[in-house]
Amino acid sequence: MGTPPEPRRGTEEPLRSSRRIRPHDRRLPRRAAAGRRSFASTLAALDELAESGAKVAVRVTDLDRGDAVLSGDDFITLPIGGLGVVPLLVEVAAAFDDGRLDPAEVVDRTSTDGVSVAGLWHHLAAQTFSLGDLAVLAASAGDALAANVLLERVGLEAVRNRLGQLGMPRSALLDGFRDSRGPDDAPHVALGTAAEMSELFSALVNSSAVNPSVSAHVAEWLSRNHDLSLVASATGLDPFAHDNDDHGLLFINKTGRGAGIRAEAGVLAGPRAGVSYALIVCFDDLSIMHRSRAHAAFRVLGTDLMEYVY
Repeated sequence: MGTPPEPRRGTEEPLRSSRRIRPHDRRLPRRAAAGRRSFASTLAALDELAESGAKVAVRVTDLDRGDAVLSGDDFITLPIGGLGVVPLLVEVAAAFDDGRLDPAEVVDRTSTDGVSVAGLWHHLAAQTFSLGDLAVLAASAGDALAANVLLERVGLEAVRNRLGQLGMPRSALLDGFRDSRGPDDAPHVALGTAAEMSELFSALVNSSAVNPSVSAHVAEWLSRNHDLSLVASATGLDPFAHDNDDHGLLFINKTGRGAGIRAEAGVLAGPRAGVSYALIVCFDDLSIMHRSRAHAAFRVLGTDLMEYVY
């Protein structure tokens, strides 16, 4: 179902790791050992999903070497749900940075159409929050209402332009969140590729997403994310307090969900190595077993990533 790191259209090959291991690679200090890690379990889990009819795209990039150590159909554009909030947050942070928006500006949730598909704000008594607080809510709790307010303030066209500037031509934020989608609405919130989402997270931790200040703001917001139920479930981190881990793990992530859609991208770094990653799975959500099988593949990737970095 997959391809090597460079896309080759018109051919179908089994999903495989692009990792190259040479016989003389016997040194095991710190990051040198990372090249010996295998993603065999991930490949098996993702191939099983693909054989069941799911669309699967994956990319793992070694942050030190800058090359893909695992890739499969990472150039294919797929629905990514709330993972599309990340480029929105980049544009919001850029607007804070250049003065187009004031992070202390207070907005009322009645200023936009209500939505209850995800998040906390619609459950809270507080009617108002600052734009800065809404960015935290959108990043940490996947708050749909907060994201919609932020999108209204910066504008969809600005986010699309930002995606172009970030070098993400195959990704798009199409719409805000809705409780239901009619025939005149965009079919999805966002689309993206595993390669572009992985590279975006790499840019965030390398301080190259717009500029160091913008990168730092977005990375800090995402470090508060509470959804550690997919890839991140293998890390053993506390979902509510994981920005300063006692065991030397650096971790930020964002997930995306929808009917038959699961996606996650992030950065995981440990004593041996650091990686950026993205996994997108689109599947027939016919039963809890179908959903559980998709979720299990994310955890398998998480386990392999932990072995790679730690």
